Amino acid sequence: MRFLYNSNKKITQSILGILLLALTAQGCKSDNGLYPVPTTSISGENVFDTPARIEGVVNGIYKSLKSASLYGGRYLLYQDVRGEDFINVTANSYTAYESWNNSYSSGSNDINNLWSAAYATINRANILIEGLSAGSSVISEEQAQAYIAEAKLLRALSYFSLVTVFSQPYNKDQGASPGLPLRLKAELDANNNDLARSTVAEVYAQIISDLDAAELGLPASYSTALLNTTRAHKNTARALKTRVYLTLNNYAKVIEEAKKLVPQTAAPFKAQQGVAHELQADIQTIFGTNYSSNESIFSMPMTATDALSGQSALGYIFNVNKEYYLNPTGILASSQWSTSDSRRNLLFTNSGKQYLKKYAKASPYVDYIPVVRYAEVLLNYAEAAAQQDQLLLSANLLKAVHARSDAAYSFAEAALSTRPGLLSALATERRIELLGEGFRGHDLLRHVQALPAKGDANIQTPSVAITAQNYIFPAPNTELATNKLFN
Repeated sequence: MRFLYNSNKKITQSILGILLLALTAQGCKSDNGLYPVPTTSISGENVFDTPARIEGVVNGIYKSLKSASLYGGRYLLYQDVRGEDFINVTANSYTAYESWNNSYSSGSNDINNLWSAAYATINRANILIEGLSAGSSVISEEQAQAYIAEAKLLRALSYFSLVTVFSQPYNKDQGASPGLPLRLKAELDANNNDLARSTVAEVYAQIISDLDAAELGLPASYSTALLNTTRAHKNTARALKTRVYLTLNNYAKVIEEAKKLVPQTAAPFKAQQGVAHELQADIQTIFGTNYSSNESIFSMPMTATDALSGQSALGYIFNVNKEYYLNPTGILASSQWSTSDSRRNLLFTNSGKQYLKKYAKASPYVDYIPVVRYAEVLLNYAEAAAQQDQLLLSANLLKAVHARSDAAYSFAEAALSTRPGLLSALATERRIELLGEGFRGHDLLRHVQALPAKGDANIQTPSVAITAQNYIFPAPNTELATNKLFN
């Protein structure tokens, strides 16, 4: 369902159900919870009439991003299980089985729900951007620009999430393939559904443009650690740009952005601008003890009154119902992941199989969902540095991430003295460090590698070649049925 732009740019009654009935008219910068229960209903003509109502619109963009099908967890799950490190147990179509065995169709619920959730987030961002671009009489220009910057960052993240699964990898043909419909105007009715797809390169250009604008307009930091973790700030934009540029193999730009967060060339690494991001001494504190440490650059918050439940929750899927166990011949078997590595403490054993417990809280599943961590920035930087033959810097960054969890481990000299050796070690380190955080499928596609075969005696799925139709997700029926220009 889509709501389209109208020429007089008024926010009409038709969007209230989307923007406000499930949101709050109160300000959301509160340590009592980012997404509190709504207390009032607001006329559509008054959405931008008070500071609290404007912040309610901003809050709605975050709320949409945190939906179950997007960064509430399922998008991460779709990406993780496309790789070889998880083995499916239940063949449950409600918990990403079709992603695991690469059998999605245009009618699959996952496909349609992911697309709808991302475009709903994009549309809410567009509404906020248009609503404040002409100026506001109730908030300062500085605050208005900061809100617009937040909306642009969340729009960029939503488009990045879509283009990396629904379109061919940029590195396959330098972005010449069909990408996504670039909807950059607020949509308030059903009169403008027809929009052709832009190329993959054009989508990425818009993502980068939004992130650049966001970096300029966002605050350097907020007043609390919670807000620094759950609201976008300058370092959020910088960190996401390292991810996007790495996806494009633009290593010089990865390094340029990473230096803003990692100015040192040897450990200890720590951001000197904005929030003082750094690795935590124990990775386990990030998952269950302190969700708002300086390592967590951006996360989706959960509370007892604002959490996903049942088959939508990663805690249910990985821990309660145990639907995916770690492939014993996958990353679990890597000699780079020794038994003394503290990241093994984020696993548990049941009936001889090992399962992930990064999301270990039982119902109501209040574990925060990480979107970007400082450890990822270090690994992005290390990969780009290796590609640019800055081998010592790359090795130092790699060692910092690994030594945090396994100080006794020593990399073989040959692994760190050549570009191929470093890149291989870094690829392995990403699979260990970022396991269960939504990276493996994306890493395979950005390297234009086949999706691997995997399985056990009970259930198996074959490899998928880069030329196969199911290498990327199919376009959803909801878009095909309403957009005559989608081809």
